[in-house]
Amino acid sequence: MFNDCGVLPILVTAVLLACPSAGALESPAMDSTAIAVHSEPLKSVPPTPNPSLAVPNDSHLVFHYDAVGVQIYTCEASTNGFAWKFQAPEASLFDRQHHLALKHYAGPTWESISDHSKVVAKKLAESAHEGAIPELLLQVTSHDGKGSLADVDYIQRLGTTGGLAPDSGCDSSHVGTTTRVDYTATYTFSRPKAHSK
Repeated sequence: MFNDCGVLPILVTAVLLACPSAGALESPAMDSTAIAVHSEPLKSVPPTPNPSLAVPNDSHLVFHYDAVGVQIYTCEASTNGFAWKFQAPEASLFDRQHHLALKHYAGPTWESISDHSKVVAKKLAESAHEGAIPELLLQVTSHDGKGSLADVDYIQRLGTTGGLAPDSGCDSSHVGTTTRVDYTATYTFSRPKAHSK
C-alpha cells in the first residue's frame, strides 16, 4: 500500500512526494481543483498504540482523514551549535471518497474546505513512532465557525510516516534555511458524547 518512500500512493498534482530529505519541496496544494488522487481506498484508522493517546471516555470518534504533507523546519543557532527547529505543518487531508476535506497548517490549525470552520489544538501527549514524527493526542483550545469542526474537542495524529528533521545540513552557513520533509498520518476528530446527534 505504501511506496518505497513509506508514503501512501496519493498523487498531488504538480508535487512529487520524494523520500524525506533536506531538499526544498513545494507545499502540498490546498486547492481541491489541483488535487488528483489514486483510486485505491484510503487506510482505516490506525490503532492507538499507547494508552496515553486515547481520547477521554466522555468523547468519541466522529470522523478521520488521511493526510499528505510536509513538516517545515528552519536551521537555527542553538546552545549546542546549530539545529533544525520545527516551524509548522502543511498538509492536505482527504476523506474516504478521496475528496480534499481539510487543510492543516500553523497553529496547529485544521480548517474545513467546505464550511471553513477551524480548530486550533495543543499537544497533551505523544508516543514515539520509529522512523517518523511522534503520534499525538491533542486537545482543541479554540473554535472558529459553526461547521463540521465546531464541536470537535480532541484530535489524534496516528500512523505517522516520515516528517523527521534532517540529520545534517544545518550549520553556520545555512542559518535561516528552510526545509520541508514529507510525511503522512491519519488524523482522528472526536466530539463530546453529549453533543452527538
